[in-house]
Amino acid sequence: MKNSPGCSACRDGKGLDFPISMAFQPIVDVARRQVFAHEALVRGVNGESAGSLLARVTTENLYAFDQSCRIKAVELAARLQVPTMVSINFMPNAVYQAETCIRATLEAAQRFNLPLDKIIFEVTEQEQVLDIDHLSGILKAYRQRGFMTAIDDFGAGYAGLNLLADFQPDLIKLDMDLIRNIDRDNVRQILVESTLDMCRKLKVRVIAEGIETQAELQTLQHMGVELFQGYLLAKPGFETLPDVNYPQ
Repeated sequence: MKNSPGCSACRDGKGLDFPISMAFQPIVDVARRQVFAHEALVRGVNGESAGSLLARVTTENLYAFDQSCRIKAVELAARLQVPTMVSINFMPNAVYQAETCIRATLEAAQRFNLPLDKIIFEVTEQEQVLDIDHLSGILKAYRQRGFMTAIDDFGAGYAGLNLLADFQPDLIKLDMDLIRNIDRDNVRQILVESTLDMCRKLKVRVIAEGIETQAELQTLQHMGVELFQGYLLAKPGFETLPDVNYPQ
C-alpha cells in the first residue's frame, strides 16, 4: 500500500497540472420548497465542461484530480457561504486508504471554515469499481467520520445491489435514464416503485436526478419521492448558487 502512486502523491504534495473550478446544482425538497443540498460539479476555470476535464484524467493524475476536486469544492462552498449540505463527488478508484485520502479534505474544511457535518460524499455508480469491498470500506470509513454518504446514478452502473447489500448509504440518486419520460413509461414506473419500496425498508432516502419536465416531477412525487435535482428546478451555476424555479 505504501508504494501506491496515490499515497506517494499525497506524501510528496504533487498537484494537478491543469486548473479546475466548480459549478453548484441544488438538490431540492420540492414539497417544503427548500434546498436540501448543493452538488459540486467540476468545471474548467472558464466554465469548460466536466467531460473536457475528464478527458485529461489519466492513471497518473487520477489521484491528484480527485483530491483537487474535493479541495476546490470545499473552498468554493465556503466562499459562497453555502447554507445547505454540500455534496462532493469522489472517485473510488483514486482512493487507496480512506483515512489517508480524506486528510486533505479535512484540512481544507478547517482552513476554509466549512463545518464537516455539512459534507456529503457522493460516489458515482458509473465508474467501474474493481473492488466492491474496497468501496464499501471507504463509505463505512466516511460514515464513521460523521459524513453523510450517497450513491449516484443508482441502477445504471457496475456496483448496484451488490454494494447496497454490504453498505446502505444515507442517500441514493436514481439514474436519469430511469427518470426520463417516466410519466408515460409503465416499465420505468415499476422499476422505480420497486426501488423506492426497497429504500424505504432500508431507510435510505432517494433523490430523483435529471428532472426536466413537470410531468416527470409530478409522477415521482405521487410515488413518494421528496428530493429532486434537474434542469426543471435549476441548472448548475458556475461558481454561484443558482436560484430554484419551484413548481407552482
